[in-house]
Amino acid sequence: MAFIERQLQLAVNKIQQWSAFNGFTFSTAKTSCVHFCRKRRLHPEPEIKLDGQLINVVNEVKFLGVTFDKKLAFTPHVMKLRKKLDKALNILKVLSNTSWGASRTSLLRV
Repeated sequence: MAFIERQLQLAVNKIQQWSAFNGFTFSTAKTSCVHFCRKRRLHPEPEIKLDGQLINVVNEVKFLGVTFDKKLAFTPHVMKLRKKLDKALNILKVLSNTSWGASRTSLLRV
């Protein structure tokens, strides 16, 4: 784990040098990392620094619309996706009910 942590820190340092040379900045407040591990034995969390500040280690992070958790099970992603889609399905259920708004034109408009 120490070897991997050292290699990650060197990679972050190179990215930081490149960004400083090209005029980019990374926000240390928005930057976070996830320690992916499926083993039951707990490993210590990595201590990686960006601009002299420790990067926050979180249990799950959203990247490009996909929620990654530390065990790579994708359960949080599926649950959030289902919760989001349930709202849209509930609206369609209400609109398609025969007692309130089942007209064909109103459903096609929605």
